[in-house]
Amino acid sequence: MSHHLDSPLARQDPRLDISDVYVFRGGTGTVFVMNVNPLSGGGGFHPEARYEFRIDTDGDAVEDRTYVFTFADRDPDGDQAFEVHRIDGAAARFRDSAGTVIAQGRTRQALIGTGGARVWAGPAADPFYINGAAVGAVKEAVANGTPVDFAAVDHGHATNLFAGTNVGAMVLEIPDSAFDVAEIGFWGTTALATDAGGWRQINRCATPLVNTIFHPDDSQRASDYNTTHPTEDRLLYGPLVSDVVTKVVAAMRTNDDPRAHAQQVVDTIFPDILRYRIGTPANFGFAARNGRGLTEPTPEVMFALVLNKAVPLGIDAGSAAGVPRPDFPYLAPPV
Repeated sequence: MSHHLDSPLARQDPRLDISDVYVFRGGTGTVFVMNVNPLSGGGGFHPEARYEFRIDTDGDAVEDRTYVFTFADRDPDGDQAFEVHRIDGAAARFRDSAGTVIAQGRTRQALIGTGGARVWAGPAADPFYINGAAVGAVKEAVANGTPVDFAAVDHGHATNLFAGTNVGAMVLEIPDSAFDVAEIGFWGTTALATDAGGWRQINRCATPLVNTIFHPDDSQRASDYNTTHPTEDRLLYGPLVSDVVTKVVAAMRTNDDPRAHAQQVVDTIFPDILRYRIGTPANFGFAARNGRGLTEPTPEVMFALVLNKAVPLGIDAGSAAGVPRPDFPYLAPPV
């Protein structure tokens, strides 16, 4: 799984659970996607939550701009009114910052906001695809420091674990002119209002499968990861990732210097942010990574990165729940 129900905290309310985020070139600018509520897409969006698109513009892993989606209660038809706020500068880091409203509307309607921003929110087919046996075999190998059991990966009868499932999606397309830099970093977070009047971060997501591969699904460690900030990643999680990657690569004998390979993995995935060069095609690939498109084989890329060995899925984008649209809002309609 990418980040599908990846921690006890996220499981408490799937509407706050981010399954995946994407950033890629669209028809009019840079497209940011956040998908939540995996395996269904039903239930709408939480009316007491913030869905935050956090953008770093100077390479320090600290947000310089945040776009925030907030939703009202569902109406009898299941739709919700929502707003999108833009917060700039140092204020983008703090949840008590109001920012400026750039779009208002209702779910399942394409909107044009301030400055040419395009906005959409609603149910969509989940574009993520994976062979469940493959991810299970990789997770077990990483957790135990043992070789991947390739016999357990049934390539002959491989199926997508998320075939026929939906997500709740938020799509934001920002014109290139809104950015005065060549490269940005992006990650998504969700936060829930607390009884004390503040906010509690529930989930975060950028690079696919990081939490899934390195932190057991039902562990406190998985919940903790979702509540921290990318600037803390190297300190909090670098040593653990280095240790487990060293052990599994040594067991598989896929590199003459397992510890050096493990350090390369740490340097690649932390801080956990998707980097993207404005105006260029997205490519989450084996040789290089630039954003993330909707149909890319991200599990195979991540498995190869961690293990230094290919783990074929036996499926491709044709196994996904739907075919992405060629234009805004890009995601396939719900199945």
